[in-house]
Amino acid sequence: MNPQEARKILAEADLICSAEESALAVRRVAAEITARLADANPLVLAVMGGAVVFAGQLLPQLVFPLDFDYLHVTRYGDVTTGGQLAWIVEPRSAVEGRVVLVVDDILDEGVTMAEIAKRLRAQGASEVLTAVFADKNIGRGKPIAADFVGVSLPNRYVFGYGMDVKGAWRNLPAVYAVKGL
Repeated sequence: MNPQEARKILAEADLICSAEESALAVRRVAAEITARLADANPLVLAVMGGAVVFAGQLLPQLVFPLDFDYLHVTRYGDVTTGGQLAWIVEPRSAVEGRVVLVVDDILDEGVTMAEIAKRLRAQGASEVLTAVFADKNIGRGKPIAADFVGVSLPNRYVFGYGMDVKGAWRNLPAVYAVKGL
């Protein structure tokens, strides 16, 4: 997508969650995670590339010892509908015997997060918890529920705060919905 197309999408989009609301949600999630994991020395795994913004804002607010790594798995790539799960990068850190907190931008259909949790458990994680900035209300059940949720979003095509629209606008501090979708 060229910059002009990206700017047009943003100009026509509906604001769903402001930057201020986003920041408050991250603070609340950080407090919930701290209450649950402060003594666990967890391994925190960010799911690239969507989790970059959320993880970057969340980690400095987790004032307890933890290890950090990342993984890269996707069902979307640069398309808008989910496909087959592709593991691009596995975590370098061993998960066996660890409490693992998986951090991602959005729990959409839940298929990707469910597969990540399943794989980490198979690798011997003692507990797998999940934190998402956004949980999309898709109107049906999901194979996994996030343990920590920043905001709930309507079932629309959303972008910003780590979520992209055709590769653009992950860097926005707020969440928008594409007009008409």
